[in-house]
Amino acid sequence: VDPRCPGALPEGQNNPQICPYGLYSEQLSGSAFTCPRAANKRSWLYRILPSVRHKPFTPLSCGNLSDNWNEVEPDPNQLRWKPFTITKASEKKVDFVSGLRTLCGAGDAKSRNGIAVHIYTCNASMLDKSVSIAPVPYQGEILITTEFGKMMVEPNEICVLQQGMRFSVDVFGETRGYILEVYGTHFELPDLGPIGANGLANPRDFQVPVAWFEDRTVGTTYTVINKYQGKLFSCQQEFSPFNVVAWHGNYTPYKYNLENFMVINCVAFDHADPSIFTVLTAKSTRPGVAIADFVIFPPRWGVAEHTFRPPYYHRNCMSEFMGLIKGQYEAKEEGFQPGGGSLHSIMTPHGPDADCFDKNSTANLQPERVAEGTMAFMFESSFSMAVTKWGLETCQRLDKNYYKCWEPLRNHFNPNWAPDRK
Repeated sequence: VDPRCPGALPEGQNNPQICPYGLYSEQLSGSAFTCPRAANKRSWLYRILPSVRHKPFTPLSCGNLSDNWNEVEPDPNQLRWKPFTITKASEKKVDFVSGLRTLCGAGDAKSRNGIAVHIYTCNASMLDKSVSIAPVPYQGEILITTEFGKMMVEPNEICVLQQGMRFSVDVFGETRGYILEVYGTHFELPDLGPIGANGLANPRDFQVPVAWFEDRTVGTTYTVINKYQGKLFSCQQEFSPFNVVAWHGNYTPYKYNLENFMVINCVAFDHADPSIFTVLTAKSTRPGVAIADFVIFPPRWGVAEHTFRPPYYHRNCMSEFMGLIKGQYEAKEEGFQPGGGSLHSIMTPHGPDADCFDKNSTANLQPERVAEGTMAFMFESSFSMAVTKWGLETCQRLDKNYYKCWEPLRNHFNPNWAPDRK
C-alpha cells in the first residue's frame, strides 16, 4: 500500500462492491486459472482508473527489434561481439525503447514457446511512455517505474519484469545492458536437490517494489507501448498507467543483487558443471531441460587439486550466450570485454583460449580467488538460437577474429608418455 493512502487494500476479499478510496480492482494473471497452486501466478491491483481505458492500439516501428529468425543464413561459428555502441546524447536522444536491438533468439511468440536476446543502449529517459520487456543493466543505473512501484537497478543487479507488466525506464547518462525475453513461461529458482535447503540464490534476497502511484489525469497524454506477437504497438491514454495505490499477490516484478549469490564449488578435484551457478531457470515441459537458465560466474575460491581449473573444452546440446558486466572472464582474459557478448551455438566447440590453457596447465595449484572483481553471466537455452541481421552485420560489432584465439593451441601428444611411478 502506498503510505499516502492507508487502508487502500480491501480487507477479507479481492473484489468488493466499492473499493476503498473509490479505486478500481483489477487482476493481473500470469498463469491459467487452473494451474496447480504452487505454479499459480496472479496479483490484484487497486488503481485510480483501470488499464482498459485507452485508445486503440496502432502498429509502431520495431526498428531493430525482431523475431524473424530466418532473415539471414544460419551461422554455426563461434561468435563474439565487441562492446555495443551507445549513441552520444549530443548526437541524438535515445530512450530505452528506441535503443532496443535484437541480437539472437529462437521459437515463436504466437505459440508462446521461445526466447530472444536483446541489447539496449540509451542516453535519455522515457517521457510519458510505458513498455513491457525487461532489462539487465551493464553500464549505468536505471530507475524502473512499474505498476507495482519503483525499483532502482544498478550494475551487478538483475531485474525481472513479467509478461504484461507495464514500466518506464529513467537513466542518468549513457546506459547499456542485456535483456533475455522468455515467451510463455516464468523464471523460478532452480531445485537444489542434494545441496539441501540453502544455497545459490536464496529467496530472502529477492526484492519487490512497494506500491507507489501518481494521479496524472489533467492535460496528460500517455503512450503505452505493447509488444504483441513479436511486433510493437502503441496506444494513447489520458492518465498515467502508474496509478496503482495498493496491490497484493505473487505475480510481481523483482530485482536481485548478484553479490548475494551463495556459491557452490568443487573442493576436491575436477571442474563442476556450470549449472551449479544457476540463479534462475525457466523450465520446459521436459524434466531437467530449460527453455532458459540464467547463470553467473561470480568471485569464488578455486581449490581443486591436480585439476585444470578453468572451464573445460566443450560441445553442448544447449546454446550459450555470454555477457560480461565487469572485470575479466577467466577463460578469455583478452578480447571478451564488458558490454560485449558471445554466442556458442548447439554443438559448436568452445573453451579456454590458448593463453589460458598454457598458463593453467603449468600453474602451481594453490587455493586462489577466481574472478575477483568480475561478473560474467550466461543465458543458456535448449533452443538453437539464430542471429539477426543486426547482430551479424548492421551493428558492426562482430569480432571476426574471434576464432584466432584458439589457433595457437599446440599438439602436446607424446606417444612415449609413461605414468610417473613415484
